Amino acid sequence: MPHLKIEYTDNIEAQADMGTLCRGLAQVLGSLKDEQGLPLFPLGGTRVLAYPAPHHAVADGGDHAFVYLNLRIAIGRSDAMKTIAGDALLERAKAHFSSLFSERTLGITLQIDEGVQVYDGKHSNLHTLFSK
Repeated sequence: MPHLKIEYTDNIEAQADMGTLCRGLAQVLGSLKDEQGLPLFPLGGTRVLAYPAPHHAVADGGDHAFVYLNLRIAIGRSDAMKTIAGDALLERAKAHFSSLFSERTLGITLQIDEGVQVYDGKHSNLHTLFSK
């Protein structure tokens, strides 16, 4: 972890450039440092995934757009660090959508969830790439 899942109304698909947003948000997650100056999140565990919602109703059901970002993290980071991470991610998302925001109605929500996993199975060789 961290795993950042983005859901968005598909009426912005042509203008949204979600691949660029995903890479930018991954860069933000990778750049964050904790209070000791160490990486806040493991780079090998970072995932940013985006999914369009072809069926949606936003507000009154008009041609409004919405982007929901949900960051799932494991327990162990201070409240201050979670706020720093949330603010940095939201600022990157706002910057990414700034031109679209000026052209149409658009809502952006970012939430961070943390918790103890009931089950946390993993199988990966990605961490070895970044632990050298």
